[in-house]
Amino acid sequence: MLNNDKYNQMVEEKYYTIEEIAKILKVAYLTVYRWIQDGKLVAYKAGKQYRIKKSDLEKFVERKKRK
Repeated sequence: MLNNDKYNQMVEEKYYTIEEIAKILKVAYLTVYRWIQDGKLVAYKAGKQYRIKKSDLEKFVERKKRK
């Protein structure tokens, strides 16, 4: 069972869909999907859909900036 702090943190965290990430980064849906499949972008599966935490997206973008 989650303690209240962890639960509150999970509830407050912003999550995006693949479609939203594609729109934000101006890339194709399939590009984001491939990043997830290749392990480049961390995503969580919720049923049949993926969700990407805002903090994971920020880390991904930061890594891409450095290259």
